Amino acid sequence: MPDTPFDEPRIPVATYRVQFHGEFGFSDARQIVPYLRELGISDLYASPCFRAKKGSRHGYDIVDPNALNPEVGSEEEFEALIAELRRCGMGLILDIVPNHMGIESPENLWWMDLLENGSSSPHADFFDVDWEPVKKELKNKVLSPILGDQYGAVLERGELVLAFEEGAFSLRYYDHRLPIRTKSSSAILTCRLEELEAALSADHPDYQELLSIDTALRNLPPPTEDDPKRIAERFREKEVVRRRLGALYGKSPEIRRFIDENIALFNGEPGDAESFDHLDELLRRQVYRLSHWRVATEEINYRRFFDINGLAALRVENPQVFAETHRLIFRLIREGKVTGLRVDHLDGLYDPADYLGQLQRGCYLQRGLAVLENAAGKSLSGAAEEEGTARLLRDWTERIGREPAFKPFYLIGEKILLKGEKLPEEWPVFNTTGYEFANLVNGLFVETGNARAFDALYERFIRSAMNFPDIAYEKKKLVMQATMSGEINTLGHRLNAISEVNRHTRDFTLNSLIKALVEVIAFFPVYRTYTGADGVADRDRRYVEFAIARAKRKNPATDPSVFDFVRKVLLLDLYAGAPERQRGEWLDFVRRFQQLSGPVTAKGVEDTAFYVYNRLVSLNEVGGSPERFGLPLEAFHGQNIERGRSHPQALLATSTHDTKRGEDVRGRINVLSEIPEAFRDALARWRRLNKKKKTLVDGQPAPDPNEEYLLYQTLVGTWPTAPATAEEFFAFRQRIRDYMRKAVREAKVNSSWIRPNEAYEEALLSFVDLLLQDHPGNLFLADLGAFQVLTSRCGMFNALSQTLLKMTAPGLPDFYQGSELWDLSLVDPDNRRPVDFALRRRHLEELGKREKEEGLLRLARELGETMGDGRIKLFLIRQALGLRRARRRLFEEGSYLPLEVRGERSDHVCAFARREGEREVIVVAPRLFTRLLQNPADLPLGQRVWEKTCLVLPAGEEERYRNVFTGEISPSRPQGDLRVLLLSELLADFPVALLERI
Repeated sequence: MPDTPFDEPRIPVATYRVQFHGEFGFSDARQIVPYLRELGISDLYASPCFRAKKGSRHGYDIVDPNALNPEVGSEEEFEALIAELRRCGMGLILDIVPNHMGIESPENLWWMDLLENGSSSPHADFFDVDWEPVKKELKNKVLSPILGDQYGAVLERGELVLAFEEGAFSLRYYDHRLPIRTKSSSAILTCRLEELEAALSADHPDYQELLSIDTALRNLPPPTEDDPKRIAERFREKEVVRRRLGALYGKSPEIRRFIDENIALFNGEPGDAESFDHLDELLRRQVYRLSHWRVATEEINYRRFFDINGLAALRVENPQVFAETHRLIFRLIREGKVTGLRVDHLDGLYDPADYLGQLQRGCYLQRGLAVLENAAGKSLSGAAEEEGTARLLRDWTERIGREPAFKPFYLIGEKILLKGEKLPEEWPVFNTTGYEFANLVNGLFVETGNARAFDALYERFIRSAMNFPDIAYEKKKLVMQATMSGEINTLGHRLNAISEVNRHTRDFTLNSLIKALVEVIAFFPVYRTYTGADGVADRDRRYVEFAIARAKRKNPATDPSVFDFVRKVLLLDLYAGAPERQRGEWLDFVRRFQQLSGPVTAKGVEDTAFYVYNRLVSLNEVGGSPERFGLPLEAFHGQNIERGRSHPQALLATSTHDTKRGEDVRGRINVLSEIPEAFRDALARWRRLNKKKKTLVDGQPAPDPNEEYLLYQTLVGTWPTAPATAEEFFAFRQRIRDYMRKAVREAKVNSSWIRPNEAYEEALLSFVDLLLQDHPGNLFLADLGAFQVLTSRCGMFNALSQTLLKMTAPGLPDFYQGSELWDLSLVDPDNRRPVDFALRRRHLEELGKREKEEGLLRLARELGETMGDGRIKLFLIRQALGLRRARRRLFEEGSYLPLEVRGERSDHVCAFARREGEREVIVVAPRLFTRLLQNPADLPLGQRVWEKTCLVLPAGEEERYRNVFTGEISPSRPQGDLRVLLLSELLADFPVALLERI
C-alpha cells in the first residue's frame, strides 16, 4: 500500500453537536462553521441527515439510508457545507442509525415492499419480523398498529380509503399509505363484472384485456412462496400487470368509470355497516393486519425501537442488510466528507461487537480505496476496484492479527454505562458519547453531606417514603406489562420451546417462564449483557447471577428451579450431551434477551422512574444513579485517571439531545443540595400559597404532591436569567406546561401516553397557569423570584466550573448546540428549539475586539459583573479551547495528577494538573458556592472568600503560571517544605482558573 495515513483516525479536538431538521439544514450549518472554528471547535457533530419521515425534528426515523434528507438540504448544499468545513480545517462526525428505520412513510420502499409481498419480499429479512408469531391469526402477516380506534369502527367511519394510481391499488388512512397486494386486486376488478360485460359486450377488446389482466393476477405466486424462481416470476409479472392495467385505465373511459365506481363501492357509506364488507374482505387478504395502535403492546410481531410502533428494527447482522444500509455512509467516507461516526443505540443490535468490527473494516476499506484512487489519479472500478478491495482486505486481516484493538476510524458508540460498568474491551470504538462523564461531573456539585436532610424534606413534602431501586424495579415491570408485553410474550414462547426439548425442563409452564423472565429483567443491574459466539464474559456472568439471585429472593413462592433454568440458558450452560444445534438455539435466545433488556431498562428507568423519584432531579440523568447523592472528589479524580489510561479520546458531554435537563438547569438545581433548610421552608410557603389553585379530580387534588415538588424544582432550574417581556414569559409558561404534561405521562402514575387522563392533565396545566400568572398580586411568583436569585447565581458558577472540567479532563469535550451561552432547556423537544447563532457570533466577535482593546484582565472582570447575559461562559470556552488547540498533545496524552488543596475552603475546590514532558497546566474549579458568598450578588473571588486556602504543587521548585482567563502571572510560594499557589491570587478576578506553566 502507498505510505499514507489512511489507517490513522482523525481525532477531534472538540466537537459541537447540531440537530438537523427542516428549519436548520446544511446551509444553516455552513454559515456557523467559521464561528465554531473561532470558538475552538474542530469537528461538527451532526444528527442523522439521511432521508427521514417528512417533518422529522430529529432524523432518527430514517426511511432511506442511501439518500440525503431533502428537508435538510440538497446534494449541492451538503457539498457546500463540506467545502466550508475543509476550508476551516474541520471534520464532520455523523450520527448513523443501524438499529431501526421509520416505517410510517410510504417513502420507505423496503417496508412497503414487505407489506405487499410478505415473507417472500426481497426485504423480508431486512426487518426483524416473526412470520409465525404467538397469535396464530398473524401467521405470515405483519401487525400494522396505525389506527386511532378499533379496526371495525375506523372501517365503518370510512377512514380507510381505497385508491388507484399508476396501475396499482393502495389504501389510505390519513397520512398513511399502504400497498394492496397485486394478486388480491382481482377482487376489485371482478366485482360487478357482469355489468361491465353488458355495457361493453363480451368480445370488446377492453373487456377482453381486463379479463386477461385478471387471469394474470390470479396466476401470480402467493406472498408465502419460497421458490426463488417463482418469487422472481411474481415480481416480474406483477409489474407487467400494473403497466397493462394503468394503460387500460388511461385509454378506456368505460374501464376507468368501472374501476372508479368499484373503488367507491369498496369504500362504503358511513352509517351502512354492510357497505364495507367488500373492503373488509379485501383487507383480510393483505399481508398486513390493521389494528388499533394500543394492540401493539401485546400482539406486535416485528421488533421495534423501544415501544415506538413507527420504528421497526433492522437485522443489520445480515450481511446484505449491512451492505445496503451503509452504501451512502461508506461513499461519504471514501470521498473524505465524513471523518467520524457516532453509532446510535448499540444495545439494540444483535451482536454489537461484530457490527462495530464490520463497520471499522468497511471504513478502512473505503479510506484505502480513496488512497489508491488518488495514487492512480482516477476512480477505480471493475477489476481494478476488485483487486484493490482484495488487497486491502488482506491487509486488514493481517493488521487485526497483529493489533486486535486496531481502530482506523473515529467511532463512538451511544452506550449507557451504569455504576461500575465498563465498555466491553473488544469493541473497536473510542468509547461512548459521554453520558457517564455528564453524571460524573454533575455529582461534584451536589453536597453529599446533605443526603439525609434531603430525604427528610422530600418525604415530608410528598408524605411518602421512596426508594429508587424499588421504583426502578416496579417501573421496569410496568413497562413489560403495559407497553412491551408483546416482546416479553414472544421471548417467553421461545424459552418455552427450549424447555420442551429436555425432559428435565419440559414441565415448566409458559406462564412461569414468562414471569421468571419479567423478574430477571426487572432486576437486571445493567442495560444488557454481550454474550456471543465466544461465550459468556465474566462481567456478564456476574450480572446474570445478580439478577437471578434477586429474582429468587423477591419471589419465594415461585419454584426456584424455574430461575435456575433461566440462569442456565442465559449462561449457555447446556446439559451434558446436548447437540450443537441446541447451543445455537440457546445463543439466539440469549441475544434476543439482550436486545430486549436494554429497551426495557431505558423505558422503565429513564422514561418512567426518573419522573417518579424526584428527590433532587438534577441527578435524574441518562445513565445516572439518582439514589447516590453526589460524588466525592476522590471518585471524580479516580475515574478521570482511568479514562486517561483506557479511553483518552472518549467524548465528554454535559448536555446532549437525550439529556433530561440542560447542563445549566442541572447546575441551578444542584444548588438546592447545599441549602436543604432554605428549600424546605420555601416548599412550605409555596404549598401554602398555591393550595387553593389545585383542582379536585376524582376526589384527589391535581397535581399530586410529587408532581408539585417536581414543578418547583423545574421552575428553580429554568427561571429566566433576565427580566422577560410579556411575550417571552408567555413562551416560558408554555414550555413549562408542555414539560409537565410530558412528565406526568412519562411517570405513568396519574396519566400516560397510552391512556391520557385528560381531566387530570387539564387540572395540572391550570395549576401551572395560575402559578405563572404574571401580575403584582401573585405572591408565589414574588417569593420564587426572590428565592431563585441565589440558585441562579450559584448555578452560573457551577456551570462555569463544570464546563472548564469538561474541557480539561482526559477525553474530548463535546458541546450541545446553544450551550455556549446559558441554556435553560428541558428534555426534548424543548432542547431542539432554534438557537440564536447570530447573537453568539456577535458576542464572540465582540470578545475578540474587547480583548485587543482592553486586555484580558479588564475583560474578565467585566464579564464577571455581567454574568446574566452568558458571555462569560462563551469567553471561558473560547479561552480554554484555544489553549487546548495550542497544547493538543498535552491534553490528549498528558498525565492527570490530582492536586492537594489545603485550608478552610479546601472542600470547595476541584484541582488537578495535566502534564506532558516539560509542559503543564493546572485546573482550578470551585464548587459548593453558597457557603462562599455572604450575599447572592457577590463573586467568589479574592482574599475574603479564599483566605489562606492553597494548592500544593508536587514539585519543590519555584514555578510561574499564566492564567488563561486573565493573563495574570502567579508565582508559586514557599510554605514550609512545599511550594503552593494561593487561591486568593488565582481566583482574584475570575471565578475559575486555567494556568499554564511558563
